[in-house]
Amino acid sequence: MSNYTKIRAKALTNSKKIAVVASDFNELIVEKLIQGAEKALAKYSLAISECVHVPGAFEIPLTAQRLALTKKYDGIIGLGCVIRGETSHFDYVAGQAAAGILQVGLATNVPIVFGILTTESLEQALDRCGGKGGNKGYDAAMSLTELLSVFEQIDEI
Repeated sequence: MSNYTKIRAKALTNSKKIAVVASDFNELIVEKLIQGAEKALAKYSLAISECVHVPGAFEIPLTAQRLALTKKYDGIIGLGCVIRGETSHFDYVAGQAAAGILQVGLATNVPIVFGILTTESLEQALDRCGGKGGNKGYDAAMSLTELLSVFEQIDEI
């Protein structure tokens, strides 16, 4: 049997400051994602410290970077919704938002979670913001709390 430390998410030991960057585009969907994130964070006695609204999903990474560089936040959740239309615009926005969020997390060492829905239709988006597909805002916030817990443990090694 290997002799190594196993690190898995557990209860957070410290209070955390969480920021959300939320797209105003598809606002009906995004507001439900925010509500889901609030519900998940409340399970750990956490709350959203700041919720910054931006025009669309494409603007989420730069705003998340600006927030991360302040060093005031332990984690950031990007929430938005991109619904495929009749042009290739969807592919550019969704792909660049995902790549941008990844780059910001790597560059700033602040965990930034991707909570942007990328769906084929409004119906799919509604399913994923509290319908039969659950709430992906909730899932994103849960991922962030787990990641923060793992980071706490890594910092203690």
